[in-house]
Amino acid sequence: MGKRYYCDYCDRSFQDNMHNRKKHLNGVQHHRAKKAWFDQFRDSAAVLHDEQIKKPCRKFLQKGICDFGPNCRFSHMSEEDLFNLKRHMEEERQHKEDFEDRIISGRSIEEWLLKREKKQAALGSKGDSKTKEDNEEDEAESDIPQQLFSIPDLPPSLLPPPPGGWRVSASSEWG
Repeated sequence: MGKRYYCDYCDRSFQDNMHNRKKHLNGVQHHRAKKAWFDQFRDSAAVLHDEQIKKPCRKFLQKGICDFGPNCRFSHMSEEDLFNLKRHMEEERQHKEDFEDRIISGRSIEEWLLKREKKQAALGSKGDSKTKEDNEEDEAESDIPQQLFSIPDLPPSLLPPPPGGWRVSASSEWG
């Protein structure tokens, strides 16, 4: 039977040879499927800009269906759809600005990780001979950046420690 080539964009396979592959990759169906795939990842601003430039599709507005579907050169969006897209785009922009403001106002995660790494290296070289002043300084330095708290659904191993550290029960003995 020989090797077969599977095209993820078109969801089909065919016998793999240079002629068949070239014919498929240059075909209209493949180009449309590839464009549709990448269009689903476009940001709201690009979609809104393209839809505002296009004229409305008369057939789609009258019958609710168009023979060309997503390949139509006219817009299939109603005024309400355009308004919702604008609102969604504005919400995305606002969310992005809020996130950037939080990063700028607080210490960066990289800064925090560097300080934490230096502190652990110093602890390793000192041993357990820590003074009370060192403990107080460590507590002030271990302020966890707020960006880490805003990440949803972290696995338990990546969750920041609770205020005051982890509780260790004295009754459990190892060894």
